Amino acid sequence: MKYNLLGNTGLKVSELCLGTMTFGAKGRFKDIGGVEQKDADSLLQQALDEGVNFIDTANVYSEGLSEEITGKAIKNSGVSRKDLILATKVRGSMGEGPNQKGLTRHHIINQVEESLKRLNTDYIDLYQMHSHDPLTPIDETLRAFDDLVRSGKVRYVGASNVAAWQLMKALDHSKFHHLERFASLQAYYTIAGRDLEREIIPLLQDQKVGLMVWSPLAGGLLSGKYSRDDEKKSGGRRDDFDFPPVNKERAFDILDLLKPMAEEKNASAAQLSIAWLLQQPAVTSVIVGAKNADQLEQNLKSSKIEFSEEELQKLDEVSQLPAEYPGWMLDFTKEDRQL
Repeated sequence: MKYNLLGNTGLKVSELCLGTMTFGAKGRFKDIGGVEQKDADSLLQQALDEGVNFIDTANVYSEGLSEEITGKAIKNSGVSRKDLILATKVRGSMGEGPNQKGLTRHHIINQVEESLKRLNTDYIDLYQMHSHDPLTPIDETLRAFDDLVRSGKVRYVGASNVAAWQLMKALDHSKFHHLERFASLQAYYTIAGRDLEREIIPLLQDQKVGLMVWSPLAGGLLSGKYSRDDEKKSGGRRDDFDFPPVNKERAFDILDLLKPMAEEKNASAAQLSIAWLLQQPAVTSVIVGAKNADQLEQNLKSSKIEFSEEELQKLDEVSQLPAEYPGWMLDFTKEDRQL
């Protein structure tokens, strides 16, 4: 297992991160989840045995049950807490009240206490805002996060699912007000959906912010279960929950190239899809979840796959985003200023 620095910190995290959205089966995530405690214990141990030291969850996953199961699985594994990097999130609704959601100081501080209890830990390594809150000033959110870091309840803070301008605004605010800055961004990125490369990845690289990737298989579309003709009859997640949005024609063009390439490597299209992400310089860690040991084993094996330069070039060409302004203009105007 390879370990990468988390953004502009000295913290090393495994390039594959165990995602626990599948733990528990309550609320809006019940169709994605279903893993109970005994199986969660086994999945965590399997990941630890392969060198994974990074675990990601969220308070909203199965209405807090994912955090509870994750905390018990860590305890049952016997692993020392200091040897794990544990991440969770705050932002989503955790009750019916008007103040039980968002990124207010009120909600953040209430929820970090609840997450600590559910996870059965004294501190959270990486506490992430799950998305943008248009009603709460960024100063309020960042000062609440800063207070949590200073208190020792949180070690690092991160963002997730935000626009480039929102992230840059937060980073600048932290810099000029001497507040804890975001160490990482958790975002959707896949070979079938490279939108992140337009604005966000250049920002992450410029500002030295780490990238944690969620849904590396485009909601299962790159799992190999789907084809152009019967994509709705696979028994996969997208049958009932067609998310995230994907340009399916481009995705199937990519799969047409991935499948024979995978056969040559005695692997699967899914493994190659994850391995491609691990080749991208902006990627710190790819979050992989599973409902059973075989799925997790296959995902973990992705870290051992290698590509030739020719293979990477072919994959880049078939998955390339269409040119979009101002990107094509910036490419044109920088030609006279190359080193």
